[in-house]
Amino acid sequence: MIRMAGAKKYSAAAVLAAWLIIVAFFMVLNRTLDLEVFFVLALIGLLVVAVLIDGAFSRPRYMRYLGYLIAAGVALFAYIVAEKILEILAA
Repeated sequence: MIRMAGAKKYSAAAVLAAWLIIVAFFMVLNRTLDLEVFFVLALIGLLVVAVLIDGAFSRPRYMRYLGYLIAAGVALFAYIVAEKILEILAA
């Protein structure tokens, strides 16, 4: 089966969008709309997709940009964790 050159990133975006829709659906179903939980689950989905589409022998340009996005997400995740720790210690 021959795939188009950029088909991998488009299918990865579709899978990530489907993951986020499923997460949002279950959050609405459970009536617990929490932006922090949604962000963490979105970051987990992004990390899984990034690992799955990363090539073994070549590194396309979009993977470098995806790395920047992941680094920003991890920094924001660290901020959320630090805020939660401070919230627990203040109580």
